[in-house]
Amino acid sequence: MENQIWIALTFIVFLLSFTFLGIYSSTRKQDTTSDYLLASRNVNPWLTALSAMSTGQSGFLFVGQVGLAYSVGISAIWLVIGWALGDYIAWCLFFEKLRTASEETDSETVSAFLGNNLPNGRWVSITSGLITVALLGSYAAAQLVSGSKALNALFGWDYRLGIIIGTVIVVIYCFSGGIRASIWTDAAQAIVMIISLFLLLMTAIISVGGLSDIWTLLASIDPQLVNLNPDPETVPNGLVAYLFIWMVAGFGVVGQPHIMVRAMSINSAKNVALARNIKICAGLSTSFMAIAIGMMARVILPQLSDPESALPQLALGLLPSILVGLILAGLFSAVMSTADSQILSCSAAITQDIFPQLAKSYKFSKLGTLSVTAIVLAIALAGNNNVFALVTFAWSVLSSSLGPLFIIRILKRPINTTVALLMMIIGTITPVIWSTIRFEIAGKVSTLKVATGIYEVLPGMAAGLIVYLIAQFFINESQEANTEPQEINR
Repeated sequence: MENQIWIALTFIVFLLSFTFLGIYSSTRKQDTTSDYLLASRNVNPWLTALSAMSTGQSGFLFVGQVGLAYSVGISAIWLVIGWALGDYIAWCLFFEKLRTASEETDSETVSAFLGNNLPNGRWVSITSGLITVALLGSYAAAQLVSGSKALNALFGWDYRLGIIIGTVIVVIYCFSGGIRASIWTDAAQAIVMIISLFLLLMTAIISVGGLSDIWTLLASIDPQLVNLNPDPETVPNGLVAYLFIWMVAGFGVVGQPHIMVRAMSINSAKNVALARNIKICAGLSTSFMAIAIGMMARVILPQLSDPESALPQLALGLLPSILVGLILAGLFSAVMSTADSQILSCSAAITQDIFPQLAKSYKFSKLGTLSVTAIVLAIALAGNNNVFALVTFAWSVLSSSLGPLFIIRILKRPINTTVALLMMIIGTITPVIWSTIRFEIAGKVSTLKVATGIYEVLPGMAAGLIVYLIAQFFINESQEANTEPQEINR
């Protein structure tokens, strides 16, 4: 009981610190929609980088990546490397252009940029906004539920209490300071994430007697754990294909409004490269530590029934109560840093894209945040398993529905509204079909995803780009036919 009190006290201190930091950020605010949604495009690159890192990694870092490494061993590193490469390429190719283009077009949301200067472009912005709200709203709800389950595992609290705590904290600093509060708290949460992972990893290494025997111990449990090549039974296409698939998944950041808005908020397009490099280095550090922790947990706690519980279980077994509270704060930080960004992106989509008559109203921007938060809270409290099912491919659907169109628009390629809408619709449908369609092979029921080992981002983004190429072919054919010389009747 005493241990739980110290864990709770440490955890509460960190949560209050994040809340006060978010409230303090409001002292720098201006009462304009541009400041509420983009921090007046004046965020320094270090804050941009740390915010983008913590927002992108979310609770998956502490739960998913640790659990994956616990299950498959060192080959989990290829997911991290592939994802980071794809993410890096996307930032190199497009995010500096996005910062410049969004300011030139006075676009305060990704959806507004996608529909800018298109005939009837409002339909593009509305459709993009609806996709953003539907997916990011459910994603944010599931983040809150995930964080509450960690509290339930450690303290036995009703999971609804954790949801309400997270929601109240997020809405306080988002409502008070908008995206500036989100970015400032995300950066602080990123630091807590890094420190907590480092402390747990060092403690785990010491507990097993150092690094010298860890490889032997893992091999004695399962030789596949120390094999850099993924298990062919779970990765049917081999290492190169596996790496490429996760590169495409990382490249899918071009369809994530809650991350892209960070690039739109930075103080100068020239600083995007610095922010990108900081983000990638910080993200790789946390991901590699998470993988190492998962492998250490496999040695120290070899009989876990749920690999995704490895990190909190390891912390409880190795660390003093105060540091367990720090680990819990790091996990909850990852969850909140994603949820707050997604709530703000949904709020912006509603007030700027779906109902543009509210676009310049600072008051309605804040009310939009409250409305979205209420919806997210309701979804989270419902505890519907469909929320979790959606989150497993929310990234892929956003990447596929918005990513291809974003690439075309940022490269200033010719496109009309009809083609843009078709790209988003097909991009939305394809990953859903890929993830759910079932068929039978050799008496076993499988899905396209499981049978091929291909994550939904690849077929989804490919489908959107194919729609564009086909449309351009027919448009060009039609233009050539219209310009052919006609026989003159005499």
